[in-house]
Amino acid sequence: MRQGRVLITLLVVLPSLAGLAGCTHDRSGDPRKHYAQFEVDPPQGDMVEVCHAYTCRMKTTFYFHKADIEQIAQLMRKTKKADTPFEERRAVAYAIGLIERIVGVRLGIDDRAGMDFRGSGDPTQEDCVDEATNTTSFMLVMQAHGLLKYHTVQIPFSKGDLLKATLEGDPVKYWPHWTAVLEETKTGQRYAVDSWIYANGENPAVVKVEDWYIKDIASLPASTR
Repeated sequence: MRQGRVLITLLVVLPSLAGLAGCTHDRSGDPRKHYAQFEVDPPQGDMVEVCHAYTCRMKTTFYFHKADIEQIAQLMRKTKKADTPFEERRAVAYAIGLIERIVGVRLGIDDRAGMDFRGSGDPTQEDCVDEATNTTSFMLVMQAHGLLKYHTVQIPFSKGDLLKATLEGDPVKYWPHWTAVLEETKTGQRYAVDSWIYANGENPAVVKVEDWYIKDIASLPASTR
């Protein structure tokens, strides 16, 4: 029954997602392209527009107080076991989890893990577009405060295959899935920072983009610890 409802949903939204029918919808350049695509204001200082209710249907302004930034910076310092790019990525994961908890309390967002089509239009829920957009905004604020030494924030990208989903009759398995992206400055290696997989406030997965969501949605990685 649930798969039948999901398939109907896929058929309804398929025309609007035709541009994502290929296996990878990769992009490079300024993250502001992503904000323009989904009609979201990019961060302005410590103010961000938080996407929720699925695909940025709702956008609510959130302001990082000075105490928030200090708490984030303190957690990142505490998390790092060494001054390395790897440890910075771990620190970013913990910081994103903290930020989601702070934002969730103030805006009433208590997002369930993964995809739940019942959540569409629910202001407490977020899909992968919401999560990718918000994580990008949060990391841009961190970057602006000098909390990223070894990485820069890149434009989000997606993987998925709607054609295969339709042919195999499993729309969830190959659903186009978006993620925020960090790039290691020295090597140019990009990392998916994916907070959609887990419930609000859990650490996101941070994994090389080529190792992220390779075959199907069951291939999504574990959260970063």
